[in-house]
Amino acid sequence: MSGLTDLTLKAALDGLASKAFSSEEITRAHIAAIEAARALNAYVLETPEKAIEMARASDARRASGDAGALDGAPLGIKDLFCTEGVRSTACSNIIGNFVPTYESSVTTRLWRAGAVMLGKLNMDEFAMGSSNESSAFGPVTNPWRAKGSNRPLTPGGSSGGSAAAVAADLCLGATATDTGGSIRQPAGFTGTVGIKPTYGRCSRWGIVAFASSLDQAGPIAKTVEDAAILLTSMAGHDVKDSTSLSVDVPDFASFVGKDVKGLRIGIPGEYRLDGLQPEIAALWDQGVAWLKDAGCEIVDISLPHTKYALPAYYIIAPAEASSNLARYDGMRFGRREEGTNLTETYENTRASGFGAEVKRRILIGTYVLSAGYYDAYYLKALKVRRRIAEDFTAAFHKVDAILTPTAPSAAFPIGEKSDDPVAMYLNDVFTVTTNLAGLPGLSLPAGQSSDGLPLGLQLIGRPLDEGTLFSLAGAMEKARGVMARPDRWW
Repeated sequence: MSGLTDLTLKAALDGLASKAFSSEEITRAHIAAIEAARALNAYVLETPEKAIEMARASDARRASGDAGALDGAPLGIKDLFCTEGVRSTACSNIIGNFVPTYESSVTTRLWRAGAVMLGKLNMDEFAMGSSNESSAFGPVTNPWRAKGSNRPLTPGGSSGGSAAAVAADLCLGATATDTGGSIRQPAGFTGTVGIKPTYGRCSRWGIVAFASSLDQAGPIAKTVEDAAILLTSMAGHDVKDSTSLSVDVPDFASFVGKDVKGLRIGIPGEYRLDGLQPEIAALWDQGVAWLKDAGCEIVDISLPHTKYALPAYYIIAPAEASSNLARYDGMRFGRREEGTNLTETYENTRASGFGAEVKRRILIGTYVLSAGYYDAYYLKALKVRRRIAEDFTAAFHKVDAILTPTAPSAAFPIGEKSDDPVAMYLNDVFTVTTNLAGLPGLSLPAGQSSDGLPLGLQLIGRPLDEGTLFSLAGAMEKARGVMARPDRWW
């Protein structure tokens, strides 16, 4: 049954529909794969009993002709999503062994569609990181290895567990979240497909908050079509989330394979950074060639405020984080460290409960919101954010989508950048702009580095135009051909 884990989500759903195998069979195959791959540290909590129970219920629904869109498909869930009766920690010590009495809206939609939960996936603490090294449960190891090296590599972050699990065939697909690139960058590092939809496309209710005006849920999957199938079930209006958009959810999979002839694709000059690695530049040129061959028109565009995006992001996101994380004080739930008075209890609890990266961002956020600095930093960053959004609005008068690299490099070794926060933050240089502007962005694997590691390209679209991204990504995926898979060393 091990071959069942190699299937794409679409192939697995077709197999389940034709009764080539049962949900219990494919679920057990994934459970065995997870147990054999614990060296990757992709899962922080395995739920095999719950998975088997859900699989058997799915098989019963299929037998009665009442199957949902994802019925019987085993998925992994990022530990940022609250799951009723199943520990949900955001991979932070301060939350402890919190077991929610409620289900996030996104996972509720997945279970309603018939999906099966294999467990909770590792991530950077509170989704703050680009390498999955800030997790209280330890780092995730990328299933890919560089040619001639056994050095462990990061899968990217913050959704490193989601990306590694999909790449290593430990689930058919996974939920993830993206605040500044946390779906797309790990997808690029692991040879998987990830999409951050338009802000408000997926409900944030029941997802542990990092930066509320930037956070957005989305899927990581093996193929463009798989990502489209998952997003269709994850998206939808939710009255419990005031930022959720009351718009119809199309069948995103129907866009995959559509003709893209005549679409105009923008190439922003500002993304050709000084010192851009030659193999990243060559990959970008290859993507342009694929789209030209598919009949697209290539248009040079300018996004003049791009150079201010990272500084603005690393003011706005920490500011919102400092506010959102104020609730973790040891009073109501989670970790509690006693002190001689209330203030000392707060201080001891937060000092021991938060990791170094989270503390750094809380301190930055508190500083930029403080009296005397609010106007100089936070207010100015909000003005820059508006300019960045206006740049995209102007560009989309000329083009239908934008093509850029996903990340400035391939996956790097664990520990290589953990002592240099600025170097780590630069991993998000191509992705933060879409979060600041609330736009959809999709990363797909497009090639390999000189040492055999996957490299991704990013497509950015108009608000609520994920369909065009799926069409373009499908055309690029077809032109690329079969992608290499990581050797199973674990």
